[in-house]
Parts: sequence; structure tokens; C-alpha cells
Amino acid sequence: MLVLCAALSLALGSRPIPLGTVLDALSGSGHGGDADVVTGLRLPRTVIGLVVGAALGAAGAVAQGVTRNPLASPTTLGINAGASFAVVTAIFTLHCTRPVQYVWFAVLGAAAAACAAYAMARRSGDLDPVRLALGGTVLTAVLASWTSSLMLVSRRTLDEARFWLAGSLGGRGFEVLTPVLPLIAAGLLLALLVAPALNTLALGDETAQALGVPVTRIRVLGGLAVVLLAAGAVAVAGPVAFVGLAAPHLVRPLLGNDHRWLVPGCLVAGPALLLAADVLGRVAARPSEIEVGIVTAFLGAPLLALLARKAAR
Repeated sequence: MLVLCAALSLALGSRPIPLGTVLDALSGSGHGGDADVVTGLRLPRTVIGLVVGAALGAAGAVAQGVTRNPLASPTTLGINAGASFAVVTAIFTLHCTRPVQYVWFAVLGAAAAACAAYAMARRSGDLDPVRLALGGTVLTAVLASWTSSLMLVSRRTLDEARFWLAGSLGGRGFEVLTPVLPLIAAGLLLALLVAPALNTLALGDETAQALGVPVTRIRVLGGLAVVLLAAGAVAVAGPVAFVGLAAPHLVRPLLGNDHRWLVPGCLVAGPALLLAADVLGRVAARPSEIEVGIVTAFLGAPLLALLARKAAR
């Protein structure tokens, strides 16, 4: 599925390009306008989709494991909203316009939002998954209102941030990945390292501690992985919603609940979801396009409702 989505991302757009021409362009033997479109526009877009999708998918799997909440994701925990607020604030106050300038603001905003949501969810020294989801929802609403206020009082900030806030893979080259690749690589490494301990953490804090798992350390490392992955993805593509929520739920029926398989599985499912949504947005509105963040939100809202209903039962 991931290979198919990547091939469609290279071949489809405002006008389709035959797969033979795509292969010639990738091999360096193709020339002309179609080859330039593939190598100059669609190849960077596809690679960015692969990186961002993998980061969001892994972040969702770790977030659900750390919080023991199947509805947890960088979006529902307020992490995306924190990163977005920090980036828009940087654009408003410091006139930042490129990912290399505001990537660290995205990291700080994501970390602050994660700490705030975690603080609101603490009850008698333990983590309450329901309070965490509610705290993330409230945090998202508050930060989103402040972000909107900044854009309303500054036309320049609105012009700079509105395309980024919609969530898009287009109009970006390989250079936007350079400042965030170390963050995403570190986040993926942490996610893979804490994955075995997340299986024990699912039994509850007291049981995990009795089995010798350092619960606090695992939560800190897992939270740091989610922050690094979400911040890097948001800095490149904007606050793309629901990929981190959906990817683990698509992987579990195939690979089970073992996080040693779930996290790597999300590294494949996340990019496949994101590229499929991006292709759908390009094909559905030809010759224009719908940003991928809008497509994932449109498709993810019913999914969130179904998951919430299933969790309630």
C-alpha cells in the first residue's frame, strides 16, 4: 500500500504523468517538462510525505501507549496546537518565515503543551487517561483561539501562516527537511527504544513498577519522543490532524497490540495514510488542490467519532 501511494503521489496531480515517464525521470534518463515536474515538485513532496507520515504515525502509537488511552494522539493531547501557537507567535513577533527559523519554536511549544496536558491529568500521583484527553481538548481550544487572535490583528501573520496552518505537503523542497531530520530521527530512535516497556506499562503503573519497569522514566522518554516527532512534522507540514490517531488503529488488527511491532508498523501506515490523503486532495479539486490537512481532518472526524463510540461501549 505504501509503495502504491508513493507511486500515485509521483504520477498524479493537476495532470497525470505516465509511470514510465516517472521512472525515466527518477533514473535520470527522462527529459522535458514532465520529468522536471516529477523531480522538482512531486519527488520532494512525496519524500516529505513519507517523513512526516512516519513521524506522526510513530508519535500516535507512543502517545497511546504512554497514556493508556486509545484516543490519544499529538492532536488530541494539544501537542500540535502548542507547536502551532508557538510558530504563529514567532511569525508575529520575530517575522520568521521558514522552517529553519521556527522549528525550535515548534519544539518548545509542543513540549510546553505536553507538560501542561500531563499536569492536568495527574491524580494522586497517577495518570488519568480520561483527564488527559479532556485536558488536551481544552488546551487545544485555548491555544487555537489565541492563534486565531494573532492572525486577526496582523494581516502579515495571516498571510504567512494561513497556508502553513492548513497543513500541506506542496510548495516545499528538500531544504525544509534539513533542520528537522535530526529531531525526527531522535524521536524515532526513542520511540523504538521505549516500545517494549510500553507493553508492560499497559498493565498499569503499580504492576509495571512491581515488574521492575521505571514508569516515570519511560513516560518522560516516551513523551519526549512524541514531542520531537510531532514538532518536527508540524514544522515541515503544518498541524496535520488524525494521522497519528488513525495509524495505530489500522495497524493493530494486522500486527496486534505488541508495541515492538506496532511502532514499526505505524512507520509504514502513517506515510501511506498521509500520501493517500494528499493524492485525494490533488485529484478531487483539479486543476487546483485541497491541502492534505483539510482532507485528513474531513476523513478523520468520523473516525474519531467511531473510536470514541467504541471506547464508550
